Amino acid sequence: MSVPSKPYWLKTRLHSGPNFQDLKSIVSDNRVHTVCQEAMCPNISECWERRVATIMILGDICTRSCAFCAVKTGRPSAVDMDEPRRTAEAVKKMGLHHCVITSVDRDELEDGGAAIWAETIRLVHQEVPGCSIEVLTPDFQGIAENIATVLDAGPEIMSHNMETVERLHRKIRPQAQYQRSLDVLRQSVLAGLQTKTSIMVGIGETRQEVIELMNDVRATGCQIFSLGQYLQPTKSHEPVHRFVHPDEFAEHKVYGLNIGFDYVESGPLVRSSYHADEQVLQNKVLHPALVD
Repeated sequence: MSVPSKPYWLKTRLHSGPNFQDLKSIVSDNRVHTVCQEAMCPNISECWERRVATIMILGDICTRSCAFCAVKTGRPSAVDMDEPRRTAEAVKKMGLHHCVITSVDRDELEDGGAAIWAETIRLVHQEVPGCSIEVLTPDFQGIAENIATVLDAGPEIMSHNMETVERLHRKIRPQAQYQRSLDVLRQSVLAGLQTKTSIMVGIGETRQEVIELMNDVRATGCQIFSLGQYLQPTKSHEPVHRFVHPDEFAEHKVYGLNIGFDYVESGPLVRSSYHADEQVLQNKVLHPALVD
């Protein structure tokens, strides 16, 4: 399959001002990982210059091998019990008002890393009062007890990504399950949390399959949905099947709002945590419970 040439609408500006350099130093000094770096996000310079970063906990080696993801896969090292403290310290130094935290999958752990997740959430709230927390979690192999451990720690927003349509799950997310991810979203909604998910397009799905996925996600009660263009991180990953035009992203946004999502972020460079801080500001109006 020939890979299409990257279109003009995917070009980004590089930002390397004082905020970018400051966040880079904080991340290094506190020995924390960010998905911005590990997943080779195209928006890293823009977000870091805006003092927005997505911190990745539980190390930087994932037990899963998804066909789209640039994060290293293999056998992780032992859990770093001091990581939650360093993460909270980094968030404080960054001066964040909204913090997005994600992690690698740790399927080898009995709780999937849920206890570290919970401790990180508690310490960030303790060290940075008023900072809202958005967690972007794995599926914890569908174990409701472990998911509940994270939810009970009190993040303001719970996010778990569907990533792609049902037909492509076995190929793109071989160690995940479409229905299991829907169940994670449903459990979050039933726990009373603002709930969010994200998918990639241009990875082999059809437009009708995207619509079907959006309907399935909305049926869980999930309130926030985002779509972005898949970009192949290395030659060993799944190739881009097509570059989706901005007009198509606009149509998906209209459809998502029409079926009841409170907020839809849809565009070529959108990622799951892209403009997450701005979404929170809007949702504080839509959902007064998020107001400090």
